Amino acid sequence: MPGLGVVAWRRLLAAFGSPARVLGAGRSALRECLGGRTALVDGILAAGEHPPRADLAWLQGGADRQALLLDLPGYPPRLAQIADPPLVLLVEGDVAALGAPQLAIVGSRNASPVGRETAFAMAASLAACGLVITSGLAEGVDGAAHRGALSGGGLTVAVLGTGPDRIYPRQHADLAGDIRRHGALVSEQPVGTPPRGFNFPRRNRIISGLSLGVLVVEAGIHSGSLITAHLAAEQGREVFAIPGGIHNPLARGCHALIRSGAKLVETVSDILDELPPLPGARVPATAPGAHPGEAHGNPVLACLGDSPVSVDVLVARTGLTVAEVSTMLLTLQMDGLVTALPGGLFGRHHGPPPAR
Repeated sequence: MPGLGVVAWRRLLAAFGSPARVLGAGRSALRECLGGRTALVDGILAAGEHPPRADLAWLQGGADRQALLLDLPGYPPRLAQIADPPLVLLVEGDVAALGAPQLAIVGSRNASPVGRETAFAMAASLAACGLVITSGLAEGVDGAAHRGALSGGGLTVAVLGTGPDRIYPRQHADLAGDIRRHGALVSEQPVGTPPRGFNFPRRNRIISGLSLGVLVVEAGIHSGSLITAHLAAEQGREVFAIPGGIHNPLARGCHALIRSGAKLVETVSDILDELPPLPGARVPATAPGAHPGEAHGNPVLACLGDSPVSVDVLVARTGLTVAEVSTMLLTLQMDGLVTALPGGLFGRHHGPPPAR
């Protein structure tokens, strides 16, 4: 409803108790509550006679579709605490995922292959530890993070910049279907809202607001991901950033965040150490002193001997693709179990395993 913001909504809810009673109130009662805001009063009276039929039809189109209203049961508690929470969330999927501990992973739409692999591996490891991975379904880092969470056997939440019935970009339609089944799609936009540039930066406050913290994987100095990171800081959330090469333009945004106080991230433990204990966390089981990769039969770790080797050698030894080997190597590096060496070589880390 145009003109209805958080302050007016909460005033109405406090005065009348429920949306149904707001819509059933008379003009004089509404004017008294809203201080004579005639246009808004007229809008409320009209809304009672002309319900949003497209939204109602969408809600009735699936058992896993819900509308969550601010300050009423079911609304994500962390999101309700931000300065400008959406008044309504249209959700498709597992609504409970919105209240679970979440970490947002964001970054460039034009991410490098290493950036996408890093986002995938980080999301997979964090999801395996019990965190829901939240992002924006965009190309690049967002898509890789969603896929990584699914690969790690966890849940993932996608916050849309369109209506809940519009998937953007279109090539992520299959990914969106996986997220519906193993997480949730969320939108504050009415049904039928197409992709509009100004809605995407605005939805970033929801991504950070749902989460305990935000991890930026790759971002240029003017990246929209920095908006999400700054919003997270304003909301009192943790901000993490992965550094990169000094000549990589997609690392400059992360370096700027680190200079501003974001925590530099090299391993998953760097993130987990800053978050509150996760209730019911599914910490990967390993034998005492064993390497997590060995406990799960990681083929790349198994093929690393005492001498450093290249990716090509590991591809030949494992029979995996270059992308599969590279992703596993990133995961092993994040766990502190493999070290990248000069000349594009990789070797086992011979120090003690990282604390968990």
